[in-house]
Amino acid sequence: MARERSGRTAQHLVLAARLRTLRESAGLSVKQAADALGAHPATVRRIEQAQTSLDAGQVSTLLAAYGAAQGETTEVLGQLASANLPGWWHPWRDVLDSWQLDLMSVESAARIIRVWDPALVPLLLRTPAYARAVDDALRTDLSPAMRERRTQLLAERQQHLAEQGTRIWGVLPAGALRTRVGGDAAMAEQLDFLRQVTERPDMTLQIHPEGAPPHPLTGVPALSLYRVDAALPDHVVREGGLPGTADVWDSRDTVTAYRMLMDRSCAMAPHPTKTKEVLA
Repeated sequence: MARERSGRTAQHLVLAARLRTLRESAGLSVKQAADALGAHPATVRRIEQAQTSLDAGQVSTLLAAYGAAQGETTEVLGQLASANLPGWWHPWRDVLDSWQLDLMSVESAARIIRVWDPALVPLLLRTPAYARAVDDALRTDLSPAMRERRTQLLAERQQHLAEQGTRIWGVLPAGALRTRVGGDAAMAEQLDFLRQVTERPDMTLQIHPEGAPPHPLTGVPALSLYRVDAALPDHVVREGGLPGTADVWDSRDTVTAYRMLMDRSCAMAPHPTKTKEVLA
């Protein structure tokens, strides 16, 4: 399972990694940095791993000890102030599942999100009507008002991902397109949106045709793989079990194992240029 992150955001993790890099570039040991801070070396280690809140005063002291230029100091402190602000998703936390709350900061820094669903259109590729119909059918634990807010939240997520230039790469079996979600209008709108996806430079869609042989993701629950900044670990989310639950990992071995499954499945699926033929 992914380790507890104690409220750390992706921006905090990036800043923590930057502080470690600056210390190493300055040729200072953890103990020397701690002496400059007037603290125990464990404090510096916690700061560099974002295991504690990043205090502007401590960060300023460390940057001075590392010989950071004024411009870099101003930039880092500005990024820290931004990181300490509530994320854009803060007003939506009442409809976010508990595992999603921390993951939203990772999503806000993701460069590529790869998604798979064995039975439905993957979440980030759903239209509002399709998403609402899925929640109406599967999330009976939520009130109608909360399910409607979740639909609105999905639209916000999709907009933010598009604005930040995150690439969405989806793969699914053709049989998932036969799962009837909502009425005829909702299905027609969803299929039309997937056709539009094939024309967008920020999206890639592959569909395993019906009658194709098994592939590495056959039978695997819904997955999302987040490729983030080089300073941050990638994440994998495996949904399944009870509604609203998921397993989230950021350990390198686990993420790599799932990425290899995704890579092999995509290699076996028809090239994205063939997707329109399946959607026709």
